[in-house]
Amino acid sequence: MKKYILKIVREHDDNPSRLLDILIKVQTTYGHISNEAMRAIGQQLNISQVDIMQTVSFYHFLTTTPTGKYTVYLNDSVVSNMMGRNQISAVFEKECGIKFGEVTSDGLIGLFNTSCIGMSDQEPAALINGKVFTNLTPFRVREIVQEMREGKDAEEMFSASYGDGQNKSDLIRSVVQNNIRRIGPVLKDDYEPGFIIKEHLAKMSPEKIIEEIKASNIRGRGGAGFPTGLKWEFCRRAEENEKYVFCNADEGEPGTFKDRVIITEKIDLLLEGMVVAGYSIGATQGIIYLRYEYQYLEKFLNAKLDQAREKNFLGKEIGGIKGFDFDIRIQFGAGAYVCGEESALIESAEGKRGEPRNRPPFPVENGYFHKPTVINNVETLCTVVRILQHGSDWFKSLGTKESTGSKLLSISGDCRYPGVYEVEWGFTINDIINMAGAEIPQAVQVGGPSGALIAPFEFNRILCYSDLSTGGSLIIFGQSRQLLKEVVLNFTDFFIEESCGSCVPCRSIPSLLRNKLLKILNGHGVAKDIEDMLEWGKILKVNRCGLGQTAGNPILTSIKNFRHLYEEKIQKDKEFDTGFDIRKAVIESCEAVKRIPQL
Repeated sequence: MKKYILKIVREHDDNPSRLLDILIKVQTTYGHISNEAMRAIGQQLNISQVDIMQTVSFYHFLTTTPTGKYTVYLNDSVVSNMMGRNQISAVFEKECGIKFGEVTSDGLIGLFNTSCIGMSDQEPAALINGKVFTNLTPFRVREIVQEMREGKDAEEMFSASYGDGQNKSDLIRSVVQNNIRRIGPVLKDDYEPGFIIKEHLAKMSPEKIIEEIKASNIRGRGGAGFPTGLKWEFCRRAEENEKYVFCNADEGEPGTFKDRVIITEKIDLLLEGMVVAGYSIGATQGIIYLRYEYQYLEKFLNAKLDQAREKNFLGKEIGGIKGFDFDIRIQFGAGAYVCGEESALIESAEGKRGEPRNRPPFPVENGYFHKPTVINNVETLCTVVRILQHGSDWFKSLGTKESTGSKLLSISGDCRYPGVYEVEWGFTINDIINMAGAEIPQAVQVGGPSGALIAPFEFNRILCYSDLSTGGSLIIFGQSRQLLKEVVLNFTDFFIEESCGSCVPCRSIPSLLRNKLLKILNGHGVAKDIEDMLEWGKILKVNRCGLGQTAGNPILTSIKNFRHLYEEKIQKDKEFDTGFDIRKAVIESCEAVKRIPQL
């Protein structure tokens, strides 16, 4: 083992900052990361085993205990549950003879839960040894378990499930359906790779490029909505020679999958967008931070990077531009929603725990390896290319005055046509509902769990930065759904699981909110419980990152728009019953005293 691990470390140039890549490779090879492996890595990289362990312990897909020759991660997100996940999990458990969270006695199969894997338009879905299996049925699950017992590798099972493609991209598209329902200016097929490099970068200064981007009024498509041109300008002005461009492709927000579709269908557009950003700010290195769940795209993406280098769209003196050297590599995450936050993403890419940094300074001044760094979302980088292709005035003619251009939406849930829709800013929720073929929805979750649960009286609200801003996720809930139990509780569990634990409010308050919610759902709630939750939600706003600041949104927005569902659960005739069992509390206190060491 040690010899092979040292080989993995050397493949990554004995670089401590590539620790996450090394750990992912060891995890993939051995099914876990043993103490022996950590010692070998530490000795070769000259870092302590404790430092390695703290990185391993942070990420969902890295483990110190064996997970089985075949490791099954079944999505337990809201949409997966809506589409029949419970039936699928029951068949897995029956066929394997174990419960989720366990490994078979022979070490062959491990069953585990995981949060949204970016497949909300084709649930139930699972990851098996890094391969995605979508639209699972009880029959297919029984086949998969049998194939695992026969010793087939995941690649064989992968192809058998969905057919053998003629090439890499065909296979990828046959495995995961991209379900593009509406095409707009970004997804349109009117682009020749390399056009912007040859016709714009070769003829315009970096400053002119930035001015054109600023003139378009494009704002970041990842959710925060910061002006893209301004971000690039700040980074270009930073007094450092070494700069970086990051593509944030972590899209961990449950219900979001549009970046996955862009990466598969428009990868050339994305790579050129990163090249434009690199040229504009004066960077030589670009990094695509891709969520672990999209590992099935690795070979496809590396082939595309090689093709770009062969055409001189990446590498030395790109497009014949003297002095412009820029290349791109892929950095996989290992399962941490918080790494969608840009400073946490940087920490992760440096091989550390993905904990957000204090700001200021911001990444444009002090980012990757403390060098100026621009971080843009997948959709933003693709849109930049379209702006240069057609001009800033063209872009401003789309959308609204405050929200220019188009937006890609991931639509899933109770609708006839789940998938990706590209619309101009300015559409209403009702427009989206009608396009997706949903019938009289009870509610729509806009922006994933960190967004808002919208009631029918708000379906005329507009998707734009000045009204309903969204990173792209819309989940539709029909009349039969129990919103508090099926949706709000699931989202709250998600935030509890994904907190990095760094800030006290984020570490503690979501669990308190969950307990209050369960108290109400179990029939022990009183009116004051609702007020308590609203007050606790305010405290969450003092967290250092967006995850903590929005962790209370599932409960806060559902109280705002669906308060009657809480009130229906409250026992009106027991207004002063707190649900507190004093007998139980006394017994627990006595037991606690017994456990205190005697001095």
